[in-house]
Amino acid sequence: MALGAAFLIAAGMQTGHAKDTLTLGMGLEPPHLDPTAGAAAAIDEVVYANLFEGLTRIDQNGAVQPGLAESWTISDDRLTYTFALRSGVTFHDGAAFDSGDVKFSLERAMAEGSTNAQKGLFEPIASVAAPDPATVTIVLKRPDGNFLWNLGWGDAVIVDPASADGNKTNPVGTGPYRMTRWIKGDSVVLTRRDDYWGAAPAIGTVTFKFIPDASAQVAALLAEDVDAFPNMGAPETLAQFDADPRYTVAVGTTEGETLLVLNQRRDLFKNAMVRQAIAHAVDKQAVIDGAMFGNGTPIGSHFAPHHNAYLDLTGTHPYDPMKAKALLAEAGQSDLKLVMKLPPPAYARRGGEIIAAQLRAVGIEVELINVEWAQWLSDVFRGAHDFDLTIVSHTEPLDIGIYSRPDYYFGYSSSAFDAVMDRIKGSTDVAERNALYGEAQTILAKDVANVFLFQLARTGVRNAKLEGLWLNAPVQANDVTGASWK
Repeated sequence: MALGAAFLIAAGMQTGHAKDTLTLGMGLEPPHLDPTAGAAAAIDEVVYANLFEGLTRIDQNGAVQPGLAESWTISDDRLTYTFALRSGVTFHDGAAFDSGDVKFSLERAMAEGSTNAQKGLFEPIASVAAPDPATVTIVLKRPDGNFLWNLGWGDAVIVDPASADGNKTNPVGTGPYRMTRWIKGDSVVLTRRDDYWGAAPAIGTVTFKFIPDASAQVAALLAEDVDAFPNMGAPETLAQFDADPRYTVAVGTTEGETLLVLNQRRDLFKNAMVRQAIAHAVDKQAVIDGAMFGNGTPIGSHFAPHHNAYLDLTGTHPYDPMKAKALLAEAGQSDLKLVMKLPPPAYARRGGEIIAAQLRAVGIEVELINVEWAQWLSDVFRGAHDFDLTIVSHTEPLDIGIYSRPDYYFGYSSSAFDAVMDRIKGSTDVAERNALYGEAQTILAKDVANVFLFQLARTGVRNAKLEGLWLNAPVQANDVTGASWK
């Protein structure tokens, strides 16, 4: 009897499924763990819903759900939102949560010196009041149909004034897990709280393991060192796992519009004919097939195909190398030499090689420079803007409004586009907003604000006995709060 029990225990340890732990693989390590102070998707992919929570939260189907606010009312003029906060909520360090924390968090995000990467989300807010510990009243400058959705972003999570400044290395939120270890370059470990206000997650310890190399990701899964990769770096390996009964292949959707970005601060790209020529030179399907092994949906503007307001504008500037050459000649451009800086993801590195060959075919030489994320952020995204071209997926949800940002790294400017976005911000009618989103998409497509390549697929592999992970990624998240072992 004792030997039999010992054998069963050992067998459970070997298979790793009679356990209270989960190891989740990620290709990129976050630069820090404060979602209110950074643009890197990897931050939210660790902390969203796991460590930090907002007034609302976005579920895996993209719907707005109650978060730290258990309910809310909206005034008839759509300008005043009154939130009833949950009781009994505490931060990881034991500090009590109340309306003052909400007021602090939102005003901090709105402040002139805010480092919030999505500061524009909070621009519609006129004031935040905390009339009592359990109530928050937010008054808007104008109606905003996206307001509750925006409060569900990782950038809008609620932090405690006493610990907010330390969240990059010691994240303190209200979520069901707390961070217990961060081994830089290797992993972050989360441990389930005993004093969480809501339902306790089924899994007690979650390790986010950072494995940037695609072949190493495959090896880690096969060795069962990792239980799941929500987004595999090598989509060509999916067929291998699909044929193995130990694994489930889960291909979902993301909000990731993958772009060939044209730095329109460059005089060359201020010429619409040059931008059109580059668009006609790019074979999007060839990029999807070569870089993503067929996983991805071609797009013609900055909008996700699964959204109700999506317009198929892929025919606006179709693949046509001869037309590309003619436009370059008409623009008086020949022997062009451009620099393309590529961040680490495979879609960028592989896609860059394919696009460079396509541009070479129409007379444009491209120097490819591979950079790590820190250098990409400093050279491309932030103040330097030292690039001609880059490839990146913008994974923030419903983020077409970034083209209205005057100092954004694209360098794009359009008064017509800005006017449409202003009308969207002021509308709460779904049909009207969808029509306006269509107008905005059309402007970007005709202007070739960027070369819109494809919508990034979420190509995941997980142990067949693991359930409850998100299939789709309507926001940047690896929400493990619903995960469990069969």
